[in-house]
Amino acid sequence: MGRDLMLFLANVVLQVCYAGMNITSMLAMQSGMHPLVLVAYRQIFATMAIAPFAYFLEWRTRPRITMPILFQIFLCSLTGAVGNQVLYFLGLKESTPTIGCALTNTLPAFTFILAVLFRQEYVGIKTRPGQAKVLGTILCVGGALLLSFYHGNAIDIGESSIHWTYGENMEKKSSSTSTGQGNFILGPFLLICSSLSWAMWFILQARMGERFPAPYTTTTLMCFMASIECGIIALISKHNASAWSLSDPMRIIAALYAGVVCSALGFALTSWAIQMKGPLYGSVFNPLSLVIVAISSWALLREQLHVGTALGSCFIVMGLYAVLWGKNKEIMRPMMSTTAIHEDQTASRKQDDDDEKMVEIKDDLEVQLNPTSNRNHHVSTGDKEKHMNDTKL
Repeated sequence: MGRDLMLFLANVVLQVCYAGMNITSMLAMQSGMHPLVLVAYRQIFATMAIAPFAYFLEWRTRPRITMPILFQIFLCSLTGAVGNQVLYFLGLKESTPTIGCALTNTLPAFTFILAVLFRQEYVGIKTRPGQAKVLGTILCVGGALLLSFYHGNAIDIGESSIHWTYGENMEKKSSSTSTGQGNFILGPFLLICSSLSWAMWFILQARMGERFPAPYTTTTLMCFMASIECGIIALISKHNASAWSLSDPMRIIAALYAGVVCSALGFALTSWAIQMKGPLYGSVFNPLSLVIVAISSWALLREQLHVGTALGSCFIVMGLYAVLWGKNKEIMRPMMSTTAIHEDQTASRKQDDDDEKMVEIKDDLEVQLNPTSNRNHHVSTGDKEKHMNDTKL
């Protein structure tokens, strides 16, 4: 129970960290930082942050690193880091943030479908846990889409007393210089590919956790490979030195935060969650980031909350609870079966002991109720001993 609670809290805290990354990364890109350069720095800082933990915590316990393991880590770097992040930022550049947030939250649906296809999740549509997982996935995705596409009337809850002047100024500057143009066919297509790539990472990481149960080492190697891959892509796109400059404080803060917290810590916690609960458990927390971003934007950037935001948040929470309930019931069912078998064995042994005690009590009662037979037994035994003595004489 304690481990499950820690796993749940870790995933919620991770979504809070992702929400913070959305704000800092947005401000860094508004200051002129190219998104591909940000992704490359993110992987470099993640590798530097997680490598000491991999060495000191797992150098004695980790299994031997073989070529098949390295190839599988390479596939994880392509799907979880390069494919996910590069495609997302390219798609975001060709569309709008609303569409980007909405299509990212198709992740639980993609993960659930792929997990079923790769036999890592059992649907069990005729069972209550299976129905809860399906319904919860639909509610999570539907709530995320409702939150993104439907605003409705503004909810009059007053203005936040927290005002971040830097963030407000950068938001106004971005709004005044934005052209609002983009390719609304290519952009959503790239965003969908990004979510599909991330879902594939969840599936690959689940297999990796079974074959190579060393999450810190896996994360280090994956981020190291991704830093090389993303660095090559970013250098092809932006090869001038000014694009790689970290002179602006927000740029280095965004790169460090995204790399250390969201990549190094995030990949490690997500790998642990997948190893303990399966791929669907880790992905279903992703829509929570939309709720956290909406609250953070209201508190820090003075954005208004709308009816669609409130309704979508409710659907996301209900869907999340339904999936967690279904997963918990599936996990508890084998444990309950094992407990029932143990109880049956204990009851059987107790019944045998009771039967033996009843036989002993019955024999004692027969002896007490038949004293004549008992006395005759002693007499006949005494005569037999006397006869044996006469025979010896």
